[in-house]
Amino acid sequence: MQTFKDCTESPIFMEENTMKKLTKALSLVVASAMAMVSFAACSGSSEEQTSSEELTFKIGSIGPTTGAAAIYGSAVMNAAQIAVDEINEAGGINGYQIEFKYEDDTHDAEKAVNAYNSLKDWGMQILMGTVTTNPCIAVSSETAVDNMFELTPSASSTDVLVAGDNCFQVCFTDPNQGIASADYIADNNLATAVAVIYNSSDVYSSGIHDTFIEEAAARGLNVVSDTAFTDDTKTDFSSQLIAASEAGADLVFLPFYYQEASIVLNQASQMGYEPTFFGVDGMDGILTLEGFDTSLAEGVLLLTPFAADADDEATQSFVAKYEEAYGETPNQFAADAYDAIYIIKAAAEQAGVTPDMSVSDICDAMVAAMTSITVDGLTGEGMTWAASGEVSKGPRAVVIENGVYVAM
Repeated sequence: MQTFKDCTESPIFMEENTMKKLTKALSLVVASAMAMVSFAACSGSSEEQTSSEELTFKIGSIGPTTGAAAIYGSAVMNAAQIAVDEINEAGGINGYQIEFKYEDDTHDAEKAVNAYNSLKDWGMQILMGTVTTNPCIAVSSETAVDNMFELTPSASSTDVLVAGDNCFQVCFTDPNQGIASADYIADNNLATAVAVIYNSSDVYSSGIHDTFIEEAAARGLNVVSDTAFTDDTKTDFSSQLIAASEAGADLVFLPFYYQEASIVLNQASQMGYEPTFFGVDGMDGILTLEGFDTSLAEGVLLLTPFAADADDEATQSFVAKYEEAYGETPNQFAADAYDAIYIIKAAAEQAGVTPDMSVSDICDAMVAAMTSITVDGLTGEGMTWAASGEVSKGPRAVVIENGVYVAM
């Protein structure tokens, strides 16, 4: 009979020990495999979440929601959100949802650039802005360097387009407004003698003024008074109004913003001077200016691409949604912004861009698409764009009657 020095030499013990070692090794393998599966699952979930977050179009916007021009910027923000919500509900752009973020610049160029940088940190891929001209000039220089697609709803100076080929406009340009205003006055025999008051320190106002004066001469309009003010003197227009009155002007052309226009109308009323006042798109907003007596604007004419009382279905649907959401009638800036979001959609779909593309690649594709699309919007039918960024569409004339804009 075989004997062993100790029990560990027993075949039975050795077999049991081997089995224990194999079982332990197998357990370690299984545990390791399960851990890898678990990590992969967690990792996949994280990647899936990140991918889901990235696969949205991030559209930023900049404009004044506080300060003197807040009526413009608030209207743009509100209307853009309506358009974004509509597009997302309908399936998005190329199947991807839109994230929209708006930054206040108080109509200040430096603050607008700061807002732009903040939106870039957020991940902005497309800029719908800025709202007003001077901030837009500053920001468009930044978007040109970054090669980011930019569509401004309402900055109308051609100066916003010079930094690069990446910026486009929804509103018609200042030169076009000056020409169209002179043509409308001449075509409709609105005046025998015209006075002009403009802001020589503002590129928006002076740009319209210059082309108006040139076209007025070409059309035979009798400009009897041409006076200026600056940002430092825009609270007293008595000297300009006296000059217009003494020259016998029966129409005064006001190519500037509604804040200054409200002062002009008030001071003219106090003087007893009652010419026809004719404004441009910057005057749109005067009826919602806090503290302004809207009766002073009775009979004021202005050229604008949008009339809230138009009877087409698209306008009435937009106006109804805006009034329900914000408790007031939308102005031209709201309509421009609403159109801007849909123009971005049209260009993005024509270009076939997706959110995982770089900002520069999105821009290049959409720039190419802009010159080949045609858009019917609230502010124009058959809108097209030149490679320069300028839009082709016609203005509409409205008159203020009983505190509302009425299409002519």
